Amino acid sequence: PLRLGGPWLLGVLARLLLWGSPGAWGSYLRRSSSCMPIPHRMALCYDIGYSEMRIPNLLEHETMTEVIQQSSSWLPLLARECHPDARIFLCSLFAPICLDRLIYPCRSLCEAVKRSCAPVMACYGYPWPEILNCNKFPADHELCIAAVSMDENSSSRRMPRASCKDCELEEASTAREILESLCANDFAVKIRILRKNTTTTISDFDLDPSKVEVLKHGPLLRTEIPARLQQWLDIDATCAHNIMRGTHAGVFVVSGEVQSDKVVVNKAYAWQKRNRNLHQAVRRWKHHRCPEQAG
Repeated sequence: PLRLGGPWLLGVLARLLLWGSPGAWGSYLRRSSSCMPIPHRMALCYDIGYSEMRIPNLLEHETMTEVIQQSSSWLPLLARECHPDARIFLCSLFAPICLDRLIYPCRSLCEAVKRSCAPVMACYGYPWPEILNCNKFPADHELCIAAVSMDENSSSRRMPRASCKDCELEEASTAREILESLCANDFAVKIRILRKNTTTTISDFDLDPSKVEVLKHGPLLRTEIPARLQQWLDIDATCAHNIMRGTHAGVFVVSGEVQSDKVVVNKAYAWQKRNRNLHQAVRRWKHHRCPEQAG
């Protein structure tokens, strides 16, 4: 398989020189196929690492207008950051690199992207399309485009996945409203989040285990909360990215619910000096009685 990373184009060319026969998937081009510059208007694939693409593409789109229109419908999924290789996978089909034979994405690349992105698509009522059926693509031992990011199975940490639920940093309103929010959720914790350096397109985040203050543990054991929250940071890349807002470290009060084997953060407040309402709510929380407790 070919990996698109660094001087990956030279790697593609070198492999082609050594490849004896095209096989079922490394097929030679049809005479009607032509090279065209990837236009600025094709936001999905412009500036991806090469400047020209084949028309018709591997999805049988015949014109650039059709390519731009069809590819733009995938931009919202990329914004959900469901998989770091999603753009490479899609562009290998929408904007195939302009070489003397067609090169499809590897089946393993398709399966990895589908595993992370199909559940997010399902949240919005869209099934994984049949035209992207992974069984149609070549196995890794054939000439194909492989994943760039670390293989999921070789790492103890799960591939980051986007959340179906939008998550943003909340403004600390009144102390009373914050207390009501804490009461309405299963757990509430004050934590410190660190952004790790990463070479993937999705930021990687760590929980500082020495800076975990449990305000409310609900159905969770206090001792398991750090691990559960680290799992949340690993899985819910979009939510963590939105909360951090480009910073490298920050302290937050987060609250949420427990859903079977994972936790979902519903509210997040930045722990800053100017957030007096948040500071007041946390101080009052120790003596606060939620409505169901007051009865």
